[in-house]
Order: sequence, then structure tokens, then C-alpha cells
Amino acid sequence: MAKKEELDEETLAFIQWCIEVEGFLVAGGATVEQAQDHIEEEIDWFTDQFYASLTPEEAAREALA
Repeated sequence: MAKKEELDEETLAFIQWCIEVEGFLVAGGATVEQAQDHIEEEIDWFTDQFYASLTPEEAAREALA
């Protein structure tokens, strides 16, 4: 059995942030699948927004614009 890899706090924070962005994308009209696909396809852009300290709501608003 493979050893379970521990994620650092920053990675966990980014994952949580993406989960929150997903919720705002869905609230803006996307399906859960569309929101997840968009985040995966644009992960570099979302990473930049995370490090630029945008809130999940702000990032979703930008993504929907």
C-alpha cells in the first residue's frame, strides 16, 4: 500500500480556496462539473489569483466576466 502523502498548509489553503471558488461559480450559473472543469483548465490563472489575495468570490466574478 502506498504511503499517504501529507499536504502542506499552503496547498490545503489553496484547495479550500478553490472549493469556495467552485461554489461561487455554481451560484453564478455553472454546473458543478463545469466549475470543476474550468478550475482544472485554468489552474495557473486561479493560482495567480490566490497568490494575489483575491477572495474566492472575486476570483469567481473575474472568471465569469
